[in-house]
Amino acid sequence: MKLHELRDNPGAAKTKKRVARGPGSGKGKTAGRGIKGQKSRSGVAIKGFEGGQMPLHRRLPKRGFTNKMFTKNFAVVNLCAIQRFIDDEKIDAGAVIDEAVLVNSGLVRRKLDGIRVLAKGALTSKGLKIDVTGASKAAVAAVEAAGGSLSVKAAAAEAGAE
Repeated sequence: MKLHELRDNPGAAKTKKRVARGPGSGKGKTAGRGIKGQKSRSGVAIKGFEGGQMPLHRRLPKRGFTNKMFTKNFAVVNLCAIQRFIDDEKIDAGAVIDEAVLVNSGLVRRKLDGIRVLAKGALTSKGLKIDVTGASKAAVAAVEAAGGSLSVKAAAAEAGAE
């Protein structure tokens, strides 16, 4: 293959419609905008405008409230990332893998409100003992299937119940 033989896939690049290029083009003169009126001119932004009537998004009542004060922000770790750090010998598979180990290894930058383990990726190490703030059911099942244990801290469970 040579540089001059490179081609894009058929249909990958759509040609731009060229407007206002004469009457023979089919989009000449007014360029498909019709005659006169607000929409024929440039700088039009009337998405929610209803001709002076109160717009629907302002007619409907506001509902609900989310109190951000009680939300928990967890650092997320996938099982494949833990396995990669074990393979690179940044984490000792024989020791208990807790939040301090994950932060010190560089897998997690900061703990935030805790660390939550998710089940993305495969876990090949056997007999891991992981102790974190939270974990998905699939992650717990994956670790137990590999002959290990994944425990969730009780302190975090109590804080989440408050």
